[in-house]
Amino acid sequence: MSKVEKTEKNVVEFEFSVSADEFKAGIEKAYKKNVGQISIPGFRKGKAPRQIIEKFYGSEVFYEDAVNIVLPDAYDKAIEEQDIQAVAQPEIDVKSISKEEGVVFTAKVAVKPEFELGEYKGVEAKKITYRTTEKEVNAEIEKIRERNGRLVAVEDRAAALNDTVTIDFEGFCDGVAFEGGKGENFDLKLGSGQFIPGFEDQLVGKNAGEETEVNVTFPTEYHAADLKGKDAVFKVKINEIKTQELPELDDEFAKDVSEFDTFEEFKADMTKKLKEQKKDKAKKELEDQILEIISNNTEIDIPEAMFETAVDNQIREFAMQLRYQGLTIEQYAQYTGVTLDAMKAQIRPDAEKKVKTSLVLEKIAKVEGIEVSDKEVDAEIEKMAEQSKMKVEDVKKYINADDIKESKKIEKTIDFVVKNASLK
Repeated sequence: MSKVEKTEKNVVEFEFSVSADEFKAGIEKAYKKNVGQISIPGFRKGKAPRQIIEKFYGSEVFYEDAVNIVLPDAYDKAIEEQDIQAVAQPEIDVKSISKEEGVVFTAKVAVKPEFELGEYKGVEAKKITYRTTEKEVNAEIEKIRERNGRLVAVEDRAAALNDTVTIDFEGFCDGVAFEGGKGENFDLKLGSGQFIPGFEDQLVGKNAGEETEVNVTFPTEYHAADLKGKDAVFKVKINEIKTQELPELDDEFAKDVSEFDTFEEFKADMTKKLKEQKKDKAKKELEDQILEIISNNTEIDIPEAMFETAVDNQIREFAMQLRYQGLTIEQYAQYTGVTLDAMKAQIRPDAEKKVKTSLVLEKIAKVEGIEVSDKEVDAEIEKMAEQSKMKVEDVKKYINADDIKESKKIEKTIDFVVKNASLK
């Protein structure tokens, strides 16, 4: 392999090669991959020997596929041997190629930037604490109470806010029914904001069995282009009115929603959990504060490719979340009116901050000699197994120990800079 040369800022060029034997093996794989599609006069399709095909189509007929076969491993080996920290897809060209000499490649790739750390020890930061109030504890308990309530039919009064009405409905624009505007026995909680603004309010005061008309105007940002800003009339029939009946806050409630036998124990545990959440929140905000300071103290000329990769990764993660909800990112863009480019622009500032902070933490870990032992990795895997109620061996099948080691190293580095900060 040739000497690695830095031709421009954060970009290196180098040569690497594939031996004649490796290239010949690649040609043989390319032949086996393609032979089934090749017809040669005098041979059944897919049965012609390689030498005959090369004589008929030219000796280089399998070169392109062979290069694609041998290149990935050769490139990975080359950058590992030279400790090249590539941060983007490389530009690779074939310098020379033959069966007798193998293949010589030239590569050009963006790499992690070199930089000097700014001040990261003794930085001044504001200590953060949060109190947990009785009001907050009661509010959390009330949420659980509401989730465990049951709907009961109302027969002696009209519908009110927070009631759930079961309705049949059909929407019309200019007297014509529109697609997606019809439903039967639909449960709608009045005041939830689930329907177009104004729709739910007009059902307040109506009785079960009553038929009514609801007049609304679609929002200008509505996802269906043909309905944006248009007036509509919905014919609605109220089939049933239901209200939520909440359980009493007593020992029976505690037994139903927790592992505790008394309401006092349940509330004490809720208080403890909220305090832990507040403590974690304060810890995270202090860490973010210190990381922002030390990141701002360091100047780094970061390759554009690193930002683009970070943005693309966040978009990919978001797309995966949408898939769990049965949506593609294209559908999400259509419904919200937000283009993919607009999403990327929105993500970009946060991605830039994360990339820079990650580089700074990585450099601090190196300078301070912060490492993670195999014993620490094993302990983390055991912790994951316990939390997920899985066997350690099964957890190891789904996780990458190197990823855990890197994550743990960053965690230890953050602890280091926080411990060495000056808190006011």
